[in-house]
Amino acid sequence: MATPNKHEGFWTDFRKFFGRGLAILLPSVLTLWILWQLFVFVYQNVGAPINRGIRLGVIEILPLFIDEDEGAMPEWWIPTDEQVANYMDTRRREGHRIPPQVIQGEPNPEYAATTADARELLRRRGFRDWWNDHWYLEAAGLFVAIILIYLAGLILGNLLGRRLYSKIEKALARMPGFKQIYPHVKQVVDLIMGDRAVAFKCAVIVEYPRKGMWTVGFLTGTSLAAVREQARSGCVSVFIPSTPAPFTGFTINVREEDAIELPISIDQAIRFIITGGVLNTDEPGPPKVEQGQSPALDSPGSSPE
Repeated sequence: MATPNKHEGFWTDFRKFFGRGLAILLPSVLTLWILWQLFVFVYQNVGAPINRGIRLGVIEILPLFIDEDEGAMPEWWIPTDEQVANYMDTRRREGHRIPPQVIQGEPNPEYAATTADARELLRRRGFRDWWNDHWYLEAAGLFVAIILIYLAGLILGNLLGRRLYSKIEKALARMPGFKQIYPHVKQVVDLIMGDRAVAFKCAVIVEYPRKGMWTVGFLTGTSLAAVREQARSGCVSVFIPSTPAPFTGFTINVREEDAIELPISIDQAIRFIITGGVLNTDEPGPPKVEQGQSPALDSPGSSPE
C-alpha cells in the first residue's frame, strides 16, 4: 500500500518558493543594477562635466548674439540688485571681507569689481537652476560625449590617426606614474573591447594546484626564456582564470607535455568557468587529444612526432 506524501510545512514551502523567486528575478535585477550604476558613472564623470562646459560656453557666447541693452536677455542673465545685496550680506556673515562701497565720497573700484564677480556668479547659478528645471537638457552632455567618442574613433581609426596616437601614447607611457598603470589598463581594455581576438591559443587542463587535481586554463604561449632555462625543459605559460570572472586570475608555467589541450572551444571553456562548472554541455569540438602528447603548441594540421 502506497504511503501518502507527507505534507510540507509553511516554512518549507516558503524557503523553496523564495529561493525559486530569487533564482528567477536575481539575474534581471542584477543586470538592471549594473546598467544603472554604469549610467550613473558615465553621467557623473562624463555627462555632468560636459554640461558644465556647455553652460560656461553659452554664457560666454550669448552676448555675441544678443544685445544686453535691448532687454532681450533671459531672466536669469541679469541678477537683481536685491540678489546681489543678499549675496554680499551672506559673504559678510560668513567672515569674508567685503570692501566698502564708498571711500572718501568716491565709488570704491574694489567694491565695483567684487560686485561684478558676484553678478557673474549669480548669473551662472541662475543658468544652472534654469538648466536643471529642464530635465531633458541633462542629456546634452551624454549626447556630446557620444559624438566626441565617435569622432575620436573616426579620426584615430585611419592609418594617419593610428600613427599619431601611437606616438602620443608612447610619450605618455614614459611619464612617471602613468607608465606604471597605463599598460595594464590598456591590456584589460584591449582584451574586452579590442578588435583582435583574445590572445588565448586554446583551452588546456593542468594538474594544479596538486597532482590529481585538474584545472582548466588557457594557453597563452611559450614561457620566458629564464623560466625555461631554470626548469631545464620546454615550458609554456598557462593563464588560470577565476570563477565567475574569467578575465581575472593568475599565470603559471608548466612543462609543455603537462598542458593537455581540451577538445573544446575557448568560448565553451569560458562558459564552463563563469558558471562554476554548471554549463558543461558536450558540444562538438576538435578531435580528442591523447595525454602524453605535446599538442598545446602544435600548429593546426601538424602531427605529433
